[in-house]
Amino acid sequence: MKLSQFKFDLPQELVALYPHSFEREFTNEDGTKGTFRVTQRDESRLMVLHRTNGEIELFKKDAKGHPIEGQYLDFRNILDYFDEGDTFVLNDTKVFPARLYGTKEKTDAKIEVFILRELNEETHLWDVLVEPARKIRIGNKLFFDEVGTMVAEVYDNTTSRGRSLRFLYDCPHDQFKHDLFALGEAPLPVYILNGRPADPDMEGMHVRSHATKEDMENFQCIFAKNEGAVTAPATGLHFSRELMKRMEIKGINTAYITLHCGLSNFSPIEVEDLTKHKMDSEQMFVGKEACDMVNHTKAQGHRICVVGTSTAKATETAVGLLKEYDGWTSKFIFPPYEFQLANSMVVNFYHPESTLLMSTAAFGGYDNVMECYRLAVKHGYKFGCFGDSLLIVD
Repeated sequence: MKLSQFKFDLPQELVALYPHSFEREFTNEDGTKGTFRVTQRDESRLMVLHRTNGEIELFKKDAKGHPIEGQYLDFRNILDYFDEGDTFVLNDTKVFPARLYGTKEKTDAKIEVFILRELNEETHLWDVLVEPARKIRIGNKLFFDEVGTMVAEVYDNTTSRGRSLRFLYDCPHDQFKHDLFALGEAPLPVYILNGRPADPDMEGMHVRSHATKEDMENFQCIFAKNEGAVTAPATGLHFSRELMKRMEIKGINTAYITLHCGLSNFSPIEVEDLTKHKMDSEQMFVGKEACDMVNHTKAQGHRICVVGTSTAKATETAVGLLKEYDGWTSKFIFPPYEFQLANSMVVNFYHPESTLLMSTAAFGGYDNVMECYRLAVKHGYKFGCFGDSLLIVD
């Protein structure tokens, strides 16, 4: 397929810049009223696509099964489509605070450093992206705190924006990572930071906002466990503790794999022919417990639902039946593609021409999914990491 086939008009106001939330009103002792905002992960909208016949559901139904116009399905309704013995496969990767702001030695120029992965524990060597990259050369030193204790030296150039940084910090590894991450921010996608009100302190480098302390919690799945992601497996953000408990009560199983989501999810595709696009590699792990659960579910004829495109990528990397895996994947899923394991999938609504949209279309069918996207825009669904979701079932 061609890149241009995944282009559509997405109004800026439909891009979610914050998690789904609502305002609650309270009354003070003196009678004055105030409000506070409550984040509710599982109350975002849900659309449902039946891929075998193309039926699309947007609304809740009355006692006779008729859609109630205006009463949209929300994420909690996902359990209505699954039964005891079905299994949800979730990505338990944990996001670390990957975005740092520092200054360059001598010039005090403001530099953004996005840390990707640790290359060597002993020497504190990290693979990073820097911006503006034109100012950063081998041998430059960057300072990340006011007292000058967290310092890094540019060790090597890797790509046009990529560098290897060696942190000059003499302490045990665990202490180093703790102190480094204490200086970092939630690695929210640039489109979120650019869409929020600008931070005056950033003037001169980028006119964009900073992530907040709340963002680090909101950009983390409640079941996150294994640290290593620089962006969240966004569909997993919809799951609340209450919803997970309801799943358990209903007898729906959960199986966890780990795929450390990287920035390739947001990298623009620069070729029209999708067969020529190459994905960056992402580290992934599939353990015996997940394999046993998923393979038993499949053998019993129950549903297997992959939560998010990262989980779909991981399970499709480690199939016939699900197999144990410890390594890397650069798998790029786009139509036409025949999935070997899952028979249902839940994903977010993604940006035009994104690899995430392409993976969705590969599972749900190109025409079906693009019709869902047309309806999502028409009905004001939210897009992106904090956006609404699409459940695809047979």
